[in-house]
Amino acid sequence: MKYLFLRGLRHVDHTVFVVENGQKNYYDPIFGRSVPYSSGQQVKRSLLNTLLDILDEPQAPITFNYQVNKEKAIENKEPWSPCDPQFTDQLLGGWMQARPGVVTVKRRSPLSISAMRPLHPLLSSLPKENLTFDRSERPDQHPVRVLNERGEEMSSEDILTFLQSNNRALPRRLWIPDNTRASGLFVFDIAIDLSTLFSVSINQHDPEITQEKIDGLLEKGWKISNDKLRIVCPKERREKIIPALAHALVNWRVSTNQSRTYSPQETLVFAISTNPNRLVSAIRGDLKEESARQAATPIVREVKGVDLFTMPACGGYVEGVRGSDDALEDAEVKLIELLSSYPYDV
Repeated sequence: MKYLFLRGLRHVDHTVFVVENGQKNYYDPIFGRSVPYSSGQQVKRSLLNTLLDILDEPQAPITFNYQVNKEKAIENKEPWSPCDPQFTDQLLGGWMQARPGVVTVKRRSPLSISAMRPLHPLLSSLPKENLTFDRSERPDQHPVRVLNERGEEMSSEDILTFLQSNNRALPRRLWIPDNTRASGLFVFDIAIDLSTLFSVSINQHDPEITQEKIDGLLEKGWKISNDKLRIVCPKERREKIIPALAHALVNWRVSTNQSRTYSPQETLVFAISTNPNRLVSAIRGDLKEESARQAATPIVREVKGVDLFTMPACGGYVEGVRGSDDALEDAEVKLIELLSSYPYDV
């Protein structure tokens, strides 16, 4: 067993996964509709943040590089990662560093993470709403500032004269139109490469890490694997990370949604398997038969080779399922068992 495959099903209710430019969405060409999603990068960051919170550890320090060009403008350059597996988010999240005159080092994350997207395009919605920033109830407390066509600030008398002569008004209420929100049943997938979860390649022909870092890790208790190809995280460190990782894999949340659109994003069912095809069969969306309009229904069913952990809330969205209040805790126990039993030192 080299790989573990995980799938989680969540209910999302009128929320937003990102705040910079509104709810992200993509167009599904099969069913001809736009659907909301949370990117794999956002899921990964949410998961790692949850993990670090549990371990009470900081993020790895990233160096942000800038350069002043000939026009005296500041340009962004590639940030530098420490490329150090002693930081948990580096060990599990991977890294890349390309410096001029230095060999590039890169490590692929042992966690392959999908976007959190609708279980089926017909089982999600992307509604819009108009928001308002309103301070109209106490205009005396909220001043206005107006610039004329030359960019100069107008006096109160000039503003009043302009408004009266042009039949205009300056309400203390701003409309923010077309804010999209996400609702529906959402699924995410994670593949874990156990062979690289707690080890780093020491091949210097295509390096993941410098020889200097390897020497430093050996001094701190890391060991060369039996096959002489990797350097392996100490057992006591693994035993600290594994329970926190199991909890984070099950309980991470997108933490950048706006406060006015909070949704608990409750997990309905969590599944673990060594076979991704069977995993997809266990949690899926099927087209409804004999429906007057195009529609889909969520399916959660027992499949050989898949461990299902179902919460009682799942029964509100999936017909015929029964859950347990302890399902997610049971999922953590199963993950700890599987992650702990892999022979990392071999």
